[in-house]
Amino acid sequence: MSNENITEPVINSAESASAAADNFEPAGSAAPNTNAADSLLDFDDDPLSATGVSRKSLVIFFLIDTSGSMKGKKMGELNTVMEELIPEIRRVGEADTEVKVAVLTFSTEVRWMYSAPIPIEEFEWARLRASGVTSLGAAFKELSLRMSRNSYLNSPSLSFAPVIFLMTDGYPSDDYKEGLRELQSNSWYKFGLKAALGIGSEANDNVLAEFTGSADTVVHAYSGSQLAQMIKIIAVTSSQIGSKSMTLSDETGRELAEEDVFAAKQKLLGQQIQELVSNQVEDSDVPFDTGW
Repeated sequence: MSNENITEPVINSAESASAAADNFEPAGSAAPNTNAADSLLDFDDDPLSATGVSRKSLVIFFLIDTSGSMKGKKMGELNTVMEELIPEIRRVGEADTEVKVAVLTFSTEVRWMYSAPIPIEEFEWARLRASGVTSLGAAFKELSLRMSRNSYLNSPSLSFAPVIFLMTDGYPSDDYKEGLRELQSNSWYKFGLKAALGIGSEANDNVLAEFTGSADTVVHAYSGSQLAQMIKIIAVTSSQIGSKSMTLSDETGRELAEEDVFAAKQKLLGQQIQELVSNQVEDSDVPFDTGW
């Protein structure tokens, strides 16, 4: 599989980050599909962390479009803001939360930046390059395959449902609906916090809303300054809410069921994203793709 869409990362820390770009696992050689096992809700006993016990794990998945249309200033801006974002995410979560990051890129082929989620304290961004087409459906299938207790979500501790953040600048070139149907059967996806960012004038917000399940968790960026704002707003807000324990309803005081916790977190995410976007984006009337 080609390394065309990435550069070799420089790893200066931790042994756990040693599986770098030359050891990325291609989708074609991934572990056997474990969706059947995951259909049994393998979140431990408490998928959305409604109990306060030992240290919990939160994995943040970034799905990033590295197709040819991202080439140039879009990819340059994205690389820069992601490098700036990592230190901010390190401050997210409570002392009893272990935050990990996994990055899946998709163009003609899909690739993981590292061969396993990396603890945020040890994570280093490997700058991405753009080429090829937009295989979003293949990315959905690969994500579903890896979101399993037998793969990327194998933490021995209790786990928060994952945060899944999709970024793309164009319409999928493959059958994304087939991939999305497969992903939607994954229990971790069902309970995960999902948000998406459309980059530039060609991104289809309706496709992104199909992925997140709500238009409130989809935002759009038409310039470099907007891209930086949107990525930071979504990533930090999603991480904060994702690592938040929610046990009781504010309105009734009753204990929340798993489905209610998910619904409450996803609704809160949409509300906060829209509020932050409206407060911080001053150039919302900028013409499409100005600044690229």
